[in-house]
Amino acid sequence: MLRPEQHSAEACSASIMAVKDALYMLNGKWKLPLIVALSNGSMRFNDIQRALDGITPKILSKELRELELNEFIVRKVLPTMPVTVTYELTPYSNSLDRVVTELRNWGVQHRERIIAGMRLQKTKQP
Repeated sequence: MLRPEQHSAEACSASIMAVKDALYMLNGKWKLPLIVALSNGSMRFNDIQRALDGITPKILSKELRELELNEFIVRKVLPTMPVTVTYELTPYSNSLDRVVTELRNWGVQHRERIIAGMRLQKTKQP
């Protein structure tokens, strides 16, 4: 967040643009979970699909292409019979470590807050 002394129209505009760029790259509900799934190491397409319960092959393929295009993952074709294709994170993907950690921590806190609120509502009901 911008501090009041940094809050100029130019700084605000630059911040908005930076956030929009980040959200454009990480848009949707699958990119960050996909990156987290690959953080355990190289995976094949079907393994990724099983790890991301609910993703369709079409969407997974699209998300993998976009992440590869933006240099977050690399697709490796291994010369086996039949051909084996694996996906793994690039060193550049490490630039998201703090973002993913903070989102995870916030998600845990948010879930706990919502659950606590639901419990409180149940105790207040007659």
